[in-house]
Amino acid sequence: MAEIAYGIIGKVIEKLGSVAYQEFGLVCGVKSNLKRLEFTMSIIREVLLDAEKKQASDPLLRLWLGQLNDVLHDAEDVFDEIEYQAIRKQVVATYGSTSTKVCHFFSSSMTLAFPFKLAHKIKRIRERLNAIAAEKDQFNLTKICEDAHIMHRSREIDLISFVHPSIVIGRDKDKENIINLLMHPDGSKNVNVISIVGLGGLGKTTLAKWVYNDERVVQTFQLRMWVCVSEDFSVARLVKEILKSACGTIDENWSADTLQARLREHLRDTKFLLVLDDVWNEDHNKWIELKGLLIDGFKGSKIIVTTRSNLVASVMSSDSTYNLEGLSQDDCLSLFVKCAFKEGEEKQHPSLLKIGKEIVGKCKGVPLAVRTLGSLLHSKVDEREWEFVRDNEIWKLKQKENEILPALRLSYDQLPIYLKRCFAFCSLFPKDHQFYLFDLIPFWMAHGLIRKTSINKKQELEDVGELYINELVSRSFFQDFEKPIIPSVFTYTFKMHDLIHDLAISVAQGECSVVDSGNEGIAETVRHLSFSAEDLGQEVPKCLDNLTKVRTVMFTTEAPLSLVEACISRFKSLRFLDLRDSSFEVLPSSIGTLKNLRYLNLTDNKRIKELPNSICKLHNLQTLILAGCEELERLPKDMRSMISLRFLAVTTKYTCLLEKGSLNSLRILAVDNCPRLEVLFQGMDGCLPNLRILFITQCPSLTSLSLNIKHLTALEILAIDDCPKLNLILGEDNQELKLILRNLTIGNLSELKVLPQWLQGSANTLQILAIGFCEQFTALPEWLPTFESLHTLVIFNCPEMSSLPEGTHRLTSLRKLVIRGCPELIRKCQGEDQHKIAHVPDVQLDEYVTGSSTEEDVEEWSTGENI
Repeated sequence: MAEIAYGIIGKVIEKLGSVAYQEFGLVCGVKSNLKRLEFTMSIIREVLLDAEKKQASDPLLRLWLGQLNDVLHDAEDVFDEIEYQAIRKQVVATYGSTSTKVCHFFSSSMTLAFPFKLAHKIKRIRERLNAIAAEKDQFNLTKICEDAHIMHRSREIDLISFVHPSIVIGRDKDKENIINLLMHPDGSKNVNVISIVGLGGLGKTTLAKWVYNDERVVQTFQLRMWVCVSEDFSVARLVKEILKSACGTIDENWSADTLQARLREHLRDTKFLLVLDDVWNEDHNKWIELKGLLIDGFKGSKIIVTTRSNLVASVMSSDSTYNLEGLSQDDCLSLFVKCAFKEGEEKQHPSLLKIGKEIVGKCKGVPLAVRTLGSLLHSKVDEREWEFVRDNEIWKLKQKENEILPALRLSYDQLPIYLKRCFAFCSLFPKDHQFYLFDLIPFWMAHGLIRKTSINKKQELEDVGELYINELVSRSFFQDFEKPIIPSVFTYTFKMHDLIHDLAISVAQGECSVVDSGNEGIAETVRHLSFSAEDLGQEVPKCLDNLTKVRTVMFTTEAPLSLVEACISRFKSLRFLDLRDSSFEVLPSSIGTLKNLRYLNLTDNKRIKELPNSICKLHNLQTLILAGCEELERLPKDMRSMISLRFLAVTTKYTCLLEKGSLNSLRILAVDNCPRLEVLFQGMDGCLPNLRILFITQCPSLTSLSLNIKHLTALEILAIDDCPKLNLILGEDNQELKLILRNLTIGNLSELKVLPQWLQGSANTLQILAIGFCEQFTALPEWLPTFESLHTLVIFNCPEMSSLPEGTHRLTSLRKLVIRGCPELIRKCQGEDQHKIAHVPDVQLDEYVTGSSTEEDVEEWSTGENI
């Protein structure tokens, strides 16, 4: 709770120092109230870090913090209202009003009613806050500055050297035992069930993945499928997920009967391996219903079940149960050393290693606990920090079955305070959810959780958010982290272990809640909701009756229109609204009343045709996701009024994306699957001055960007794929351009023969160049060797390429060269041109027959995996 108050107070104090608030204070006569409010907040903030440490053992302190959070949230709403009116004034001054006359917010002609109302709210908040501040002394809280509280990490986050969770230690025997069970035939059944049973965090899933990908297993089974089950053992859902794993994609409109028939047909006479991961189902009838659809496989087919419960293994009619034990002390220590020290560094710190052995002993053989604490102590050489972990009081607490592991709670307690709420918000996502970089970061931004450092105030919020994610990865709060060479906002992914997810739920209690069919009531303090039930129906759940101050509404299943309308009308403090996979044709025009909305997601709504122009009143909106909205005719005409928009992803049927105005705040633009799109921007030169990332994919009619590249002076990443008519060659000489492109990816441009001259403007900055499936591309330019920062060069299936430029050996920064499907180029690189690439440490040359590239090749190119 204390971390909530700490974050809000920091934001409010920062706002109170701005010119807009000083002007508001003078005009509305509340300057003294604002000053006193700022002073009271500062006094409270000084003791919040101590309150954070003590809140777990003091129920009265938790109650006090709850009251504090309530008034601070109300304060934030009031200050956001002031900010909105200031932004609205700016919009009207720049573009005029599209409706009736709008008075300037701070002008003398404005009616006194509105500022008077705000002034009254501010006075009331100050009174409430004073009353709460007066009670703080009873808790004997001491002042702690943030720097003293945080265990600073003196290192850069190095994800390459970080020990990946997929590295398996001490499980070789377990792996062989399970593979023997898989290979063992049973003549009495077509399909056998093998259950791997063990405590949470022992590595059941990791072990199952290791077995699943073993070459002997791959060769033995014609078909392998993997489904994460978790708590929701819905047969209808699992049939879908199994089919998706088997086929890649399915028609979401198939009926239940069709799905079951397709599954039976797909498995009939096929020797398959199915992994059902993280099963909690104790209903034997549900399993019998699902198993009945799986029994037609060829003899020798196997189902692996991972579970924490022997009862579940029994319910699943397991033919074999493999009880996974904890790792040995030696194996735990080996894992800990890999996570806590750089290679060989432990020999330089024998005293730390001795403490490490004692810490490992407290982890009781649980690899997740070992890895998490090792990550926490990575590169720390102060013995006091190691002793703090070893001697922490948390180890003395009696742990009940299925409670949060002490090691995980300890790692959470040691997070910097600004990361704690970021982590807690992850509880709103389902277990085994695959996080995307630019899903999570805008989520945090929408709630003001990302703050710029005092060291580099020019740093973009998106970059700071990426640092937050890197930090959580390095501390093992995220796993299965994939950062491909070829960039895409859709392939930069990571997951969260289910025990870590349980920890997130635990620390988010009272603030976040998941709404499902079993909810009877939700605490009034809850401000963040995730709807997960598949059978929500059209009626508004009664458990929402007492809620009015909700800030997050997220649907992980289809959102009924009646419930969407209810949320818009009831929750005026909404900052985040995720309506992905919805199917309504019209977004309610009342969306324009959500003045504080920062994030709106309509991904994969296949029916919506247009957006109401009232959406352009969302002057605070930072993120608008319209990807997969295949029927969307065009974007609203007044989008230029959305002056805070930073991230826009679009699918549209229109011929031009934007025709006028400027989007000065836009940092990221993703345009995908627009079959009629001919030009991106019409007459918008110089109107995207801060655009950093531009993705354009599957636009077969696109012929021109209609935007001179010289105006994209902030562009760092440009990725273009499957736009066969697009001409990147400009008619002018752009050799003198000063661009800052770091990453250029070009794929499936059938007209492309050479690289455009304007690329020379990035000679000092380009680090990654990837070209793929460009059948007419003939050669890299002779000026490419002047690119002193280029470290990765990827060339996929460009059969007309026959050689590298003469000066390739001068690319001294080049560390990785990947060439596939270019027979003549590969022949020369292996022969007479070998001297050109002799200095490159990582060279991958892979020749396959031109024109016969498999779907796997195309997928590998589009995702950047394994490159």
